[in-house]
Amino acid sequence: MRASKPLYRIIIVGGGTAGWMTAAALTRFLPVDRFRISLIESEQIGTVGVGEATIPHIRQFNALLGIDENDFIRTTKATYKLGIQFTGWGTESSSYMHPFSTVGCDINGLDFHHFWLKAREAGDVADLDEFSPATVAAHAGRFDYPVENVDIPYGYAFHLDAGRYARSLRDYAEARGANRVEGKVNQVQLDPESGYIESLHLESGQTLAADLFIDCSGFRALLMGEALGVGYDDWSHWLPCDRAVAVPSERQTMPASFTRAAAQSIGWQWRIPLQHRTGNGQVYANAYMTDEQALSALLENLEGEPLAEPNFLRFTAGRRQKSWEKNCIAIGLSSGFLEPLESTSIYLIQVAIMKLLEYFPDRSFAACDAREFNHEMAVEYLRVRDFLILHYKLNQRTDSDFWRDCQAMSIPDELERKIRLFKEAGRLEHYEQGLFIAPSWMTVYLGQGLIPDRYDARLTGYSSAPIQTYLERMRRGIAADVESMPTHSEAIQRALVSRPSRYPVPGFSFYGRVR
Repeated sequence: MRASKPLYRIIIVGGGTAGWMTAAALTRFLPVDRFRISLIESEQIGTVGVGEATIPHIRQFNALLGIDENDFIRTTKATYKLGIQFTGWGTESSSYMHPFSTVGCDINGLDFHHFWLKAREAGDVADLDEFSPATVAAHAGRFDYPVENVDIPYGYAFHLDAGRYARSLRDYAEARGANRVEGKVNQVQLDPESGYIESLHLESGQTLAADLFIDCSGFRALLMGEALGVGYDDWSHWLPCDRAVAVPSERQTMPASFTRAAAQSIGWQWRIPLQHRTGNGQVYANAYMTDEQALSALLENLEGEPLAEPNFLRFTAGRRQKSWEKNCIAIGLSSGFLEPLESTSIYLIQVAIMKLLEYFPDRSFAACDAREFNHEMAVEYLRVRDFLILHYKLNQRTDSDFWRDCQAMSIPDELERKIRLFKEAGRLEHYEQGLFIAPSWMTVYLGQGLIPDRYDARLTGYSSAPIQTYLERMRRGIAADVESMPTHSEAIQRALVSRPSRYPVPGFSFYGRVR
């Protein structure tokens, strides 16, 4: 057994968002006099960098690092994000918002949607979207900081320039002692007895040894996959899209405070508004659409002139069977890839970093630490996977074999159980660990047309009239609150000229608990 004493040398392989988020967090929380942190990256190797939308957890990550929110908005050319608009995911003409908020509020211990379902059965009731402050504000082009201790709380995230974010984190990490090494790894030296990684050999001839190695090398998974041979679970049966093409374009209108995910005849397109440009992409399955067709479909829907050549990506949805093996931890794409439909890529990086700090090993690399880390990361990926599958499975489109095949596909038993529970009884499953809280599931269920067969039996004796009156009063109150908010553009301008930010970061996010 290895001697139990603190780690001294840590090597991160790969830069980009994953590498520099990791380096920044480690330099923030590990004493500089006991740890030496190096990051190896090559200017010749590009980063994926197609996803520029986040979920509210990023605010806590920045706060933990002491990054002021307004500085962050200026540096990354960020805009605010209140949710994701899904168009065409139910029927071709359907549209709904998945907001960073609850929808309505529980009444006498019953979930809000049961009251909405009863009012809907009786006739006149507003759309579900109108009971979410985040959704109403997003549609109205408005934004303001949430007020704490309200009946219907909401949160927010950002659209950001991922390249600028990575560069700012590099500056942060290097200022705190991280050492950047320019170069490419061409050989990984393993201990012949233990199988642990001993050192990395670079093309330059340099050899670097460490105690802990962190694989942020992207899809290649240079350490975790190639060197240590950790297998990959292929989830393409449930998530058939295996390619994407991204193109930035000129910004033509005032930036929206939400991400757009528009279903197309094959796959879907994203639109992400930044201060200085718009991010666009087409996600598709090559079995149904060629690269040329995907690019043509994307260019047809740009709102401004393209600013760069198209960036094509190939991927297989899934995850490594382990995120921690021996003295190596995979973070980011080297650990797994789930398409950007719900903007979860940076979250999965962040949660891996926070769990690494929670289970940080000494040189003995205790099996219990690796076991718990792998279990918790598996839960995170599985929760996101099933939530993404839900969007595809519940589609009602009839315009292509792609969507019909998604409707007909078999799905994981646990997801099948959740769907059946909601369809038959209108019930939502609540869980503590993993992303996406119950209101998120409810939003997608109802937004894509899965209407429960019944509402809660405890509402049977309620008269519909007072429920409708109560809901209408709630709707009007939300509308009035939103009307008093500044426009999204005004809110961005306020952040650009203000210093420092004034809104406190919560310990809770509307996509799941921050741990």
